[in-house]
Amino acid sequence: MFVSLSLPLLLVLFFMMIIVSMLSGLLLLHPRMPLSYVKIHSWIVSFPPLVSLVALVKTNGRENIGPLQLDSLAWLMTFFILAIGLIVQRFSIRYLMGDRSYRKYFPLFTFTTASASIAWLSADLRLMVLFWGATLAGLTLLIRLNSGWKVANEASKISGRNFIFGWLALLLAVLWLFQGTGYWQLSSALSTENLAQLAAWERTGINILIVLAVIIPAAQWPFQRWLVESVVAPTPVSAIMHAGIVNAGGIMLARFSPLFNGDMASIILLVIAGISVLIGSGISLVQVDYKRQLVGSTIGQMGFMLIQCALGAYIAAIIHLILHGLFKATLFLQSGSAVPRFEISNQSNKQTSFLWTITGWILGFAVGVVFWLQSPGEGYQFISALILGWSLSISWRQLVAFGEGSIGRITGLLMVGGTAAIYFAIHHFFYDLLQSTVSQGNQPPIAAVIIVACLLLVGSAIRAFTARNRSSIFFTVLYLWLVRLGEAKPKSVESHPSYLKQQLP
Repeated sequence: MFVSLSLPLLLVLFFMMIIVSMLSGLLLLHPRMPLSYVKIHSWIVSFPPLVSLVALVKTNGRENIGPLQLDSLAWLMTFFILAIGLIVQRFSIRYLMGDRSYRKYFPLFTFTTASASIAWLSADLRLMVLFWGATLAGLTLLIRLNSGWKVANEASKISGRNFIFGWLALLLAVLWLFQGTGYWQLSSALSTENLAQLAAWERTGINILIVLAVIIPAAQWPFQRWLVESVVAPTPVSAIMHAGIVNAGGIMLARFSPLFNGDMASIILLVIAGISVLIGSGISLVQVDYKRQLVGSTIGQMGFMLIQCALGAYIAAIIHLILHGLFKATLFLQSGSAVPRFEISNQSNKQTSFLWTITGWILGFAVGVVFWLQSPGEGYQFISALILGWSLSISWRQLVAFGEGSIGRITGLLMVGGTAAIYFAIHHFFYDLLQSTVSQGNQPPIAAVIIVACLLLVGSAIRAFTARNRSSIFFTVLYLWLVRLGEAKPKSVESHPSYLKQQLP
């Protein structure tokens, strides 16, 4: 139905569907509207992602229509956010049934995802700042959806303060960029000629503000507290938060890539993201609460995504945020059925698998070296080689070395090979889709890359050492420190919500 339409007509149709979706959500606020209407609303909100998908297929190159930038990155992010939002809304129909905020949830959720999609379609800096602020405001209100719960109110206050700080940093960066170049249009302000008008210290100052605007919603150290507190939000809210909003830093840095190119701000981002990877991984290892484990994982994953951006690998960062978003949304939506499994370890199998483990280490090292030698001068290639070799050795150990007999090891080999093939196929597809609209940036000095790589290696070594020496004082101190980082503040915890006590007879 939509395939024969031109891109401008698709754009008009897209905004019509967005408006209809938000009006449909507002109808749910009327007390006389039957709750069964929510199913009709879920069908209505399926049209904007469908139109954006058709527009993505029809997009060829970059085209600006008024204040909007219509390229493959813009439509891809729009489709991704709205599609994840549609899935989460469909999930919420039964999951939140009976909640006192049921009617309020759907229009607020629709507003938040629509604002996020328009923010990344924006070619005008003012429009981008406006709708990104609306997205953060909507997310804050979703966190405090159950306003009768003191803990939810406290979490929303912490998140709101952080979001305001990050949004103001972005606003100042945009105003500074306009003052230096004289353009609100993103492509014009970031052209080579106009950027040449900025002094080196001005570019660094603007970039530091952009880094600040990125690391706060991405919950990077030292601003991870808001995401830790946000676990009190309903699970569907956590799903869209971790899948489509927390990872927005990759999109923002990709948009500002002509400006954000290998200066001091890149080194600062590289160090902060590296520290966040270690902290996030540590939190996910020591927490027993499932949602807090996912929070720690997100902090670490967003750290790695920002390392990719700091090294100029923006396409890789976009691929990372999409795959992470799909993965993390799935984990949150199934968190209600997450049951720990206790398996009896087979000690004899561990003893016989030693040679297979050594083989995995050698294979991981060899693959990492070969991958790095393809482009030995690139910092991102060096980091990727380390991670690729480490991931392969771990996967080999878990799936092949500890496989049950010959059949188990053959199955593990097939899983490792199949996963690698799918991963490279996905990367190839997205590189073809985005290479004309997302440029690779300059890299920071190789010394900074080596320092971050050493930081990650030392963190891995400390983890391995403490795992083998759990009775040491160092392990105890590190464990308690990570637990403290992953726990909410005392005033954000209630053993029994007071608003439930008020309803008891």
